Amino acid sequence: MSTAREIIVIGAGVIGCSIAYELARSGRSVVVLDRAKGAGMGSTSASSAVVRFNYSTATGVAAAWESKHLWEDWEEHLGGTDSGSLARFHRTGGLLLDVPGIDVGLSCRLLGEAGVPYERWTAADVRRNLPGLDAARHFPPKPVTSDDFWAPAHGEVGGTWTPDTGFVDDPAFAAHNLMVAAQRHGAEFRFGAAVTAIDTRGGRVTGVRTGDTTYTCDVLVNVAGPHSGQVNDLAGVSEEFRISTRPLRQEVHELPGDGRTYPLVADLDLGTYFRSTPAGNLLVGGMEPECDPLDWLDDPDTWTATTTSAVYESQAYRAARRLPDVGVPPSPRGVVGVYDVSTDWVPIYDRTSLDGYYVAIGTSGNQFKNAPVVGAFLHAIIAGTESGIDHDRAPLEHKLARTGLLVDLGAYSRLREPASTAGNVLG
Repeated sequence: MSTAREIIVIGAGVIGCSIAYELARSGRSVVVLDRAKGAGMGSTSASSAVVRFNYSTATGVAAAWESKHLWEDWEEHLGGTDSGSLARFHRTGGLLLDVPGIDVGLSCRLLGEAGVPYERWTAADVRRNLPGLDAARHFPPKPVTSDDFWAPAHGEVGGTWTPDTGFVDDPAFAAHNLMVAAQRHGAEFRFGAAVTAIDTRGGRVTGVRTGDTTYTCDVLVNVAGPHSGQVNDLAGVSEEFRISTRPLRQEVHELPGDGRTYPLVADLDLGTYFRSTPAGNLLVGGMEPECDPLDWLDDPDTWTATTTSAVYESQAYRAARRLPDVGVPPSPRGVVGVYDVSTDWVPIYDRTSLDGYYVAIGTSGNQFKNAPVVGAFLHAIIAGTESGIDHDRAPLEHKLARTGLLVDLGAYSRLREPASTAGNVLG
């Protein structure tokens, strides 16, 4: 069987659905293919869905600040609801604790240039504004299995407070919201459709194959998450990427709360992050401290889908060290997912040397928040490149509609030198 579409998007996570929405509402004929049974069932479903602005690059800050405005006006952005309801943004505020190696001056300058409100807090400010949070300094992070982890603190820690930080209450539903919005503009979604081959002719992509179905297209966008490297191999473009991506198994756990409501706290001092949930529990994840081994996968389809005691204890005990009134139950309760992580934790939104073939990859861990604008980024890159602009030599710029900030889309190039970032999920 054969079917034709102007644009094919591989991947129906929150990023893929956003791209499909922007392309469909621009009048393009779009079909989205995904091996899963529904939208947002891969990496998106394991996201902590945090919306924060502490990035290491001006582009990262600008994209996140613009996206916050779109999450706040989600129904307006989508042009309707999803059977009468939508995922919801919860504004909680967020605190990034200070650690050596993080240039606070640069971070605050980037926030200020983007117009993001922030405050600098001393340790006394932390204790006053967030009762229940211990402002002791423990840096550097240490394995929770070592005696050093339990050593007395050495000093106190302040941080940067951003009052507009928050989270989206259901990341998979947010992807579904985008899918429904794209469908209103004619986009089609085919689930249970794993891409097995990419067809080319004369240096241009012409279509893909899934089982016994061949789809022809003018443009193909790889948004396959942890499978993005495999899709690039099918397209024969992997070798040209200076920035590579790898699948990374991640866990996020939930602890009972202590009766208080906590904002997002990004705690590089101990190597964890946490926030309260709408139900009053505590969602806890890791920030890839150097002392912890990372679970890189050779095959994104082969991994343990159940939580492990080792990761649970690392995350839970670190959170409990910062929040002394939070208990650590004996049994883990959490979710496991596979992220698509780039070399420098900055995504790749770009064209490739195969005409008509584009990528939105390396997004997991810190790009959920930017999903509302990534669709517009890819639309700008595709429209510009297909009209004859050489995005490699003359990178396109994109003006953000709500904040008016101008974003250099070359910052997401596959050909860039690794960005100077935090080297972890902060990006």
